[in-house]
Amino acid sequence: MLSLTPAAGEAAPPATPAAAEQAPAADPITADEALIDGRRRPGYQKVLPDRVEQDNPGAVNAPPPEAFYDKWAGEGSPSDLVLDTGVPDRWRITSSLCPKKDSATGKINTALYTLFPRLAYMCHSQLDPFHHNTLKGDRPLADGKRPGFLNGDDWFFIANGVSDTVIEPRSFPIPVGNQTTTNPDSNDTFGRSHSLVLSQTFIAGFSLLKGETAFKPPVVEYRIAIAGNINHVSVPERRVLFVEPSKGTKRTDGFIGLQEAFVDYHIGRFDTKRFDFVSLRVGIQPFQSDFRGFLFNDNQLGVRLFGNRDNNRVQFNLAAFWRIEKETNSGLNNIAAPLRRDWILTANLYRQDFPVVGLTSQISATWNINRDTRIITDANGFPVRPALLGDLRPRKYDVLYLGYGVDGHIGRLNLTGQIYGAFGKDRNNYLTSEPAKIRAFFAAAELSYDRDWARIRASGLYASGDKDPYSRTETGFDAIFENPQFAGADTSYWIRQTIPFAGGGRVISVNGRNGILNSLRSSKEQGQSNFINPGTALAGLGGDFDLTPNLRVSTNANHLWFANTKVLQVLRNEGSIPKAIGWDLSVATIWRPKAAQNVVFRLSGAMLEAGQGFRDLFDKRGHGRQFYSVLANLTLAY
Repeated sequence: MLSLTPAAGEAAPPATPAAAEQAPAADPITADEALIDGRRRPGYQKVLPDRVEQDNPGAVNAPPPEAFYDKWAGEGSPSDLVLDTGVPDRWRITSSLCPKKDSATGKINTALYTLFPRLAYMCHSQLDPFHHNTLKGDRPLADGKRPGFLNGDDWFFIANGVSDTVIEPRSFPIPVGNQTTTNPDSNDTFGRSHSLVLSQTFIAGFSLLKGETAFKPPVVEYRIAIAGNINHVSVPERRVLFVEPSKGTKRTDGFIGLQEAFVDYHIGRFDTKRFDFVSLRVGIQPFQSDFRGFLFNDNQLGVRLFGNRDNNRVQFNLAAFWRIEKETNSGLNNIAAPLRRDWILTANLYRQDFPVVGLTSQISATWNINRDTRIITDANGFPVRPALLGDLRPRKYDVLYLGYGVDGHIGRLNLTGQIYGAFGKDRNNYLTSEPAKIRAFFAAAELSYDRDWARIRASGLYASGDKDPYSRTETGFDAIFENPQFAGADTSYWIRQTIPFAGGGRVISVNGRNGILNSLRSSKEQGQSNFINPGTALAGLGGDFDLTPNLRVSTNANHLWFANTKVLQVLRNEGSIPKAIGWDLSVATIWRPKAAQNVVFRLSGAMLEAGQGFRDLFDKRGHGRQFYSVLANLTLAY
């Protein structure tokens, strides 16, 4: 117990000049001794100022306990207020002064705010996300309110909730069904293109952890997060949402998925001064393989050993994941389905201030072992494994991704870059039905410059395409599960929308939703990687403009190409297909009324001005050369 006043009958002696003179003078502390080795702090003094000595001959003793209050029923005089000066821990020193609920009425004595007006600044509801409370983990669970199975002190509980609402009108090339169509007068390959998506997701997360989180990493953490999604989709053509034409053109679906469920155990520390540590995390957990999520960014079942060294200038990860099947329409984890025969082994190392001060470098090695030979159909009846391309045989492959990335700044220039090489073996080339080597590469970079309230960005990306689909080497780059935060992210038309590859494969898409690669997969969530693809090239300019602390406007103009269209020519039986996909133009506004992430409104609009290659694949009797995407998003977080 921490006491705010001296023991009964004692008084604190006032400070005297004599006592101050008798105290030995402290040696001056140099600034270098207070800094981390190898780090510089701009503008510091070599020698700190002299220590401040207190000389308060007129100082008064601490007031007696009767001068404080603990509770007041509103009867008698304020001098009758009594304080129990003991508080359970240092986190509750200020909150112990707040008025308590009356045991008889269940109400708070607001009259205390009249006597002590400043109490209103420190006494708040537990539901207030902008001030300290126990539900946010700002202070530990108090004795008497902690479950009996929790041994020791400093147990924190954190509860968080997110509501994510999406309204998304859009258009994209929609093929006419083979059996029937909603428009009997149409006789083209592609029908009407307008559709609507409504989606509502609720996420509830709970963490229980032990440790003084403001000073060192937790000793142990238990974490669980559950997401529920309700979605409604309306399209103009049959056999787009369901394999059966009789089921119509609208679909409403819901699902609940387990997104996080792990135990994180703090094994130990390398350096007790800077709290360098090693932790082991087991269970369903989030993992991002690089700075921008180009290769693997997902919540999967795994074991991860991670930590840091050298005053946090070196971080590392060693992890193994066994992929969980995804639910088709929500994209959430479906733990009721058998685990996929798809394993990921990954290791990476981060080094701050390398090769220059301000940049963080990362090297990584990721091995994807895929043995998904079972025939799988999704929730809507469409086959997803194996993909309906070529010989339709099940596929097995091993691929090793070697990567290097940087993120940070060089002076005033911000830089993010990533390169990958993919090396491995595909045991079944779907065009030759023979084994083939995998040799593909990927490179992306974004350079930006900040000037006051504006950031100007330049982006470039290249993923190799397969130049000879019938050879014994597959050279089209594909990721494991991409979710890139790059070149506009999901406000971009090409990243946000899925374009079906009608006429070249069944239930195959050129690209995936929230993905940038032209990989010709059945599904990013349930399909397999495909290294016989046309590849992707992107060059773009953009800008972020903070008009006010609460309002940001972002713009992007990206030009996209296929790296090589040879595989498209083979699958479409065409002599030549141009490489140009077209211009992807977008603008987005983000409004945060509280200048925080608790309430975020986002409204974006994007348009694809089709190039010659896109027109060759998807033109509709001279029409359909412009497609749009609107994204209205409201996120509420606690």
